Amino acid sequence: MNATFDRFGGVYLIPVFLAILAFAMIGSPSTWVTLTAAGLAMGMMIFLMASGLSLVFGLMDVLNFGHSAFVTFGAFIAATVLAAMASWLSADSAILNMLALAAAIGAATAFGAVAGWFFERVIVKPVYKDHLRQILITMGALIVAEQLILAIWGGVPIAVARPAFLSGSIIIGDVAIETYRIFALLLGLAVFVVLYYALNRTRIGLLIRAGVENREMVESLGFRIDRLFIGVFMAGSALAAMGGAMWAGYQSLITPALGQELLILVFIVVIIGGLGSIEGSLLGAILVGLLTNYVAFLFPKLSLASNMLLMMVVLLWRPYGLKPAVKG
Repeated sequence: MNATFDRFGGVYLIPVFLAILAFAMIGSPSTWVTLTAAGLAMGMMIFLMASGLSLVFGLMDVLNFGHSAFVTFGAFIAATVLAAMASWLSADSAILNMLALAAAIGAATAFGAVAGWFFERVIVKPVYKDHLRQILITMGALIVAEQLILAIWGGVPIAVARPAFLSGSIIIGDVAIETYRIFALLLGLAVFVVLYYALNRTRIGLLIRAGVENREMVESLGFRIDRLFIGVFMAGSALAAMGGAMWAGYQSLITPALGQELLILVFIVVIIGGLGSIEGSLLGAILVGLLTNYVAFLFPKLSLASNMLLMMVVLLWRPYGLKPAVKG
């Protein structure tokens, strides 16, 4: 039965089955399309954050509970840059709008990479191979990071402006889809393609995967696995900050608690998808995004528990996740 299921697409069919079931329950095609588009966009933004944690957790065996700090910093840095470039955001020129957005996302991503390097060297490196100490020290770092955000930006919610060319919605018949959600979907897909190609079609990706399987052998061949893993940690932190920057525009109002609120969702996606798997993270993020939107519409009181139930069902079926790169 599993062989037949895999032959017709396997776990990749789960979001399709979920969407078909939701369509039957919702009834209204226009409402279903709107919810599906919102779920896919939400899933892609969660994927940006979860893919970084999946790389660090699955490939480096680091339980980084401070991952959400990069998300929060990314959101606030992007909001600050957008506020400073407000005239460009509201300009009639789409080029100026895109430059302002690129500057905000670029600043958040660059900060995430630099902060990731510092975090790995100073906080994570002394506790490699010790999961209990990793949890304690990264949770402590998360608390410190939140206090830094409060000290710099204060505790008052900050409004985040969107570029003029991403404001409004695209209307197709009775269906309205926000332009920003379409942009988030396309950006998430682009990041997935780059990550998939880098890990599966490049020399660096081959070395990273080989280092995970047999670190001593790769080091005996003269390669510096430590440097590769630092790069992985920086990339994971940069992706988290990029996801935070996108989420800031999605929510339009951010608080210092943003990272903590998303941390559970990010971990659920990583666990559902499977450790170290970019494809698994994408699949898990899409499932979480779709389920969250469908359940919030159909059964609002179950929206908070729906993702926990999804994780329980997946793990009972596939204990290592849907598409794990690392088993056990």
